[in-house]
Amino acid sequence: MPILQMPDSLANKIAAGEVVERPASVVKEIMENSIDAGATWIRIDVHEAGLSEIRIVDNGSGIAAEDVEKAFLPHATSKISTETDLFHVKTLGFRGEALASIASVSRLSIQTSEGSSAGVSLELEGGEVVKRGKSDARQGTEIVVRDLFYNTPARLKYMKSLHTELGHISDVLNRMGLAHPEIRIEATHNGKGLLKTSGNNDMLQVISQVYGMSVAKQMSPVEYRTLDFTITGYIAKPEVTRASRNYMSTIINGRFVRNVAINKAIIEGYHTLLPIGRSPIVVLSIEMDSILVDVNVHPAKLEVRFSKEKELYAAVRDMIQSHFRKMILIPEVTKKPEPKEKSEQHSFQFETEPVNPFQENRKNIDFEKSDPVIKEENPFQKEESAYLRDENKDIEMSLEEHEPTINQEAGASEKPLKDISDPIETGERPVQHPRVPMMYPIGQLQGTYIMAQNENGLYMVDQHAAQERVKYEFFKNKLGQPINESQELLIPMTFDFSRKEAIFIEEAKDTLEKAGLFFEPFGSQTYVIRSHPTWFPTGFEEEIIREMVDQFIQESTVNVEKIREDAAILMSCKRSIKANHYLTNEEMFQLLEDLRSTTDPFTCPHGRPIIVHFSTYELEKMFKRIM
Repeated sequence: MPILQMPDSLANKIAAGEVVERPASVVKEIMENSIDAGATWIRIDVHEAGLSEIRIVDNGSGIAAEDVEKAFLPHATSKISTETDLFHVKTLGFRGEALASIASVSRLSIQTSEGSSAGVSLELEGGEVVKRGKSDARQGTEIVVRDLFYNTPARLKYMKSLHTELGHISDVLNRMGLAHPEIRIEATHNGKGLLKTSGNNDMLQVISQVYGMSVAKQMSPVEYRTLDFTITGYIAKPEVTRASRNYMSTIINGRFVRNVAINKAIIEGYHTLLPIGRSPIVVLSIEMDSILVDVNVHPAKLEVRFSKEKELYAAVRDMIQSHFRKMILIPEVTKKPEPKEKSEQHSFQFETEPVNPFQENRKNIDFEKSDPVIKEENPFQKEESAYLRDENKDIEMSLEEHEPTINQEAGASEKPLKDISDPIETGERPVQHPRVPMMYPIGQLQGTYIMAQNENGLYMVDQHAAQERVKYEFFKNKLGQPINESQELLIPMTFDFSRKEAIFIEEAKDTLEKAGLFFEPFGSQTYVIRSHPTWFPTGFEEEIIREMVDQFIQESTVNVEKIREDAAILMSCKRSIKANHYLTNEEMFQLLEDLRSTTDPFTCPHGRPIIVHFSTYELEKMFKRIM
């Protein structure tokens, strides 16, 4: 067959297949042009999920009269002119394909003016100009896109339901609002509001519009600067999670992007604070030199590449980790109501420094009119009450004279109390953690939850999760800096693998040997291990070796650090006290003290909460001691 050059109309329709995937793509591309034009106000009105009509009006700089028709030519742009410009892209649009592609699959009209004189109006059908005229001198641009995909019925057939398409449009609007809180955005669908932002450059207000006021109140500001990056934004507390990672928003130089590495850095920043299978709500705005980011790697410009990806990964991870290390993350069962005279509608004041919730504000309690019980002296408010002196004395005598035993799990051999806190074998009192208050055990609920108290109310502590955290940090520290030595085995370990696994083992032989595993063939699909790294914990050798093989099959590499992390979690879980196991008062006290010495005492390694707090205020309110 002869080779022919495609006509422009056909080439534009093919290009539209990449750029204009659905109505939301039209909204995104035109809004990006408005932002590049310096607009401070953008209005978007869509009908029938954008398939019938999309109208976008802005107050940007407009297009010069002589350039309006050029704007609809393929690859016509004012953003770049040389190859060098492609590596210093500072605008959202730069390829010059959006308007031409949109016009080729719709009936489009435009009115634009630079504001100093009368503007120009054009009407196009299928990319061809059918009418020219004048417009008023209002600065800005108005674009109306009607009958999208009218001349490409195959594309129209694959559109989802109106509800689905509207969802995609709403998502684009939300991302644009979060990326540009300095721009006032008003959006409607069939006359009903979709989004309305104030344009006062307050990202938290936009978050409240997108995710709701309750989520906005659980967000806290973050800021981190390096020589290459400036990172600002808001991150949610660990208890505010979603099942999807779509709630993690990353903005690079004003452009919303999707980047796997940054998402991983965010998850790593939360680390064990997140429950398994849950993702946080995060909005991060990252500013960097444009030469460090390549935005020309995706048709819709949603994915980017970084020349310093490892450094950015570390910056995001460290920022989030250091932020939570300064916070108290004990969830309250109920929240103290705001005073009625305060308005919640525009209250977006969040403390940048960590606040201690244990410093309870009890100014609403009238001690003169309350029940006499409330006015009794609280023994915990003394420097050390007689009760506490006796209690501590009993504990010290108990530890010196004998070692209380604790059954680790049903049917297991008994082990002494020190096994509860074997990470701390110095014989000294653990260093008290400033973020966790002193708690005094008063009993157990169903052999599972430690009930404790102090002057600020009642605490419920999941005993299994608490000891998991203590042991996890011990094992992680123990495995984190292992000696690179191998341990010879008296009896070699034999492994049977599937044919597929055996092929991968042969392929990964060098990688596995670098990680300390030397597989010797012992048949077609059988291998022998005669030694393994000394850091392998006793009793978990086979699980770790198989995990290394599985990891290589899935990721074509072996991440030893992750293997150690998983091993620490596995050991901490299996060696911690289980539910429905009763502890002595001394054992409960020791476990709470060990928990206070940990780095992250609020969640277990799987992200489940350890401590729940019932404030004195809420307890008194429940019993009608205060009204």
